[in-house]
Amino acid sequence: MSPEPYYQDEQATIYCGDCREILPTLGRFDLLLTDPPYGIGADNRARILSRGKLATPKDYGESNWDSAPVDNWTLQTAIGCAGNQVVWGGNYFNVAPSSCWLVWDKKNGTNDFADCELAWTNFDRAVRKFEYRWNGMLQEHAGDKKEQRFHPQKPVPLMRWCLTFAPDAQSIFDPFMGSGTTLVAAKLEGRKAVGIEINQRYCDIAIQRLRQKVLF
Repeated sequence: MSPEPYYQDEQATIYCGDCREILPTLGRFDLLLTDPPYGIGADNRARILSRGKLATPKDYGESNWDSAPVDNWTLQTAIGCAGNQVVWGGNYFNVAPSSCWLVWDKKNGTNDFADCELAWTNFDRAVRKFEYRWNGMLQEHAGDKKEQRFHPQKPVPLMRWCLTFAPDAQSIFDPFMGSGTTLVAAKLEGRKAVGIEINQRYCDIAIQRLRQKVLF
């Protein structure tokens, strides 16, 4: 039996808890779209690489969410929950060979951060690339379209782009939900989504984002 949802509306369902406990209670989904912990200490690394730079790295609060990578059992269980899969950071994990890696070119310019990030998929097609600036205060969309960061999250347009690879997928799943970007992207595309997040603060942020009339 599935646990009680922390939040639910017509398009989104959020479970607040450990995905290792919740995953086995859920059914099948059309698409897994997720960005699990890589175990690279993303928050701390950003602070270290930003020392001496003009911009101060954003403080996302105390968290150890990226202190260790997701374990193989949890990742493989999540992959088995959906017919199609997109897993950001797939190059950090033991996944099957794929012809279709998704490449996010962050248009960072010259700095010590990665130029691109990679997502593993099970799509039977060629590698594809998405260009979208996401470098501190420099975003592809500025002004009133500038996206607020609550977490070292992926941008909403990137996740919407991922959804275009599974146009028939109506149920989207993200067991490492963070601040809810996958669910926001799914709502904008008229799809239903389920997310799991262990941190209650991020669950509350995701709910606030989903309730906004303008989701970008």
